[in-house]
Amino acid sequence: MIEKIKEHIDEIEKFEASTLEEIEAFRIQYLGKKGLFNTFFKSFKEVPNEQKKEFGQTVNAMKEAALNKVNSLKEALEASAEEAGVYGDLSRPGIPLPMGARHPISAVKNQIVDIFSRIGFNVSEGPEIEDDWHNFTALNLPEYHPARDMQDTFFVQTNPDILLRTHTSSVQVRYMENNQPPIRTISPGRVYRNEAISARSHCFFHQVEGLYIDKDVSFADLKQTLQFFTTELFGTSKIRLRPSYFPFTEPSAEVDVYWGLETEVDYRITKGTGWLEIMGCGMVDPNVLKNCGIDPVEYSGFAFGMGIDRIAMLLYQISDIRLLSENNVRFLEQFKSVL
Repeated sequence: MIEKIKEHIDEIEKFEASTLEEIEAFRIQYLGKKGLFNTFFKSFKEVPNEQKKEFGQTVNAMKEAALNKVNSLKEALEASAEEAGVYGDLSRPGIPLPMGARHPISAVKNQIVDIFSRIGFNVSEGPEIEDDWHNFTALNLPEYHPARDMQDTFFVQTNPDILLRTHTSSVQVRYMENNQPPIRTISPGRVYRNEAISARSHCFFHQVEGLYIDKDVSFADLKQTLQFFTTELFGTSKIRLRPSYFPFTEPSAEVDVYWGLETEVDYRITKGTGWLEIMGCGMVDPNVLKNCGIDPVEYSGFAFGMGIDRIAMLLYQISDIRLLSENNVRFLEQFKSVL
């Protein structure tokens, strides 16, 4: 019988469990009221006198081994549960991190910058808080010029000479003041106008304006540059230029791109014509060159400007300009695939 008890001790040492239920079943098997310890203890009187001492020591060793095994298994299980509570199941697959989305304004701006960089245009930037000279006067808009009313301006109340820029043409003025021709630059950035906020307009929006100054620059150069741009961005090379007026260019034109009439949306956004206005352009007025320290006799150039928000709304079929500035996560997640 002593050998049988020793066999149980070996089994106890080898026993492993991964749940509390298995540990409890093991405890009952050896230490319960009807367990092996009590069974062997009751048979103590049947053991020969010369073996009683060894028998008793062996039974107690089995009991102690069973108690130690139960306690050690419980401690290991509790430690494992605590670690899982802190770190989770370390063997499970990792949780994928949510991928950010590039804002449609940034995506379109990057596309425009990339297209013009391929034909030699660099990027210039300037302050959003401007003075009257760079925003108006240097651009052939002297004080009390009626064309200033075309742009409802946010002026700083304590200093009427300081304002929030109404276009990024002010960046072009600064660039011409600090650089001599040849000049080939685009100026993306945020601009501000005191307009009512609606689905089609906002008090701030984004522009990209371009400038090319060199010897013998002609209107034909302007048209070919815009032809390349519209082909790359919209996939269509069909454009038209309509006469228009801008104080800082002469002659001036509005640029339309042929959008097509394939869907009901095309009819709606082009008002049934198939043509869509995307920007203004023209030859830089000699007065602007002179104001910026460039000889208008030796040099000529062209300029153009477009609204990034408007183009983003066209490319991604966004119906409300306010969506571009509300930081609505559900709206922005639609652009996860946009680079």
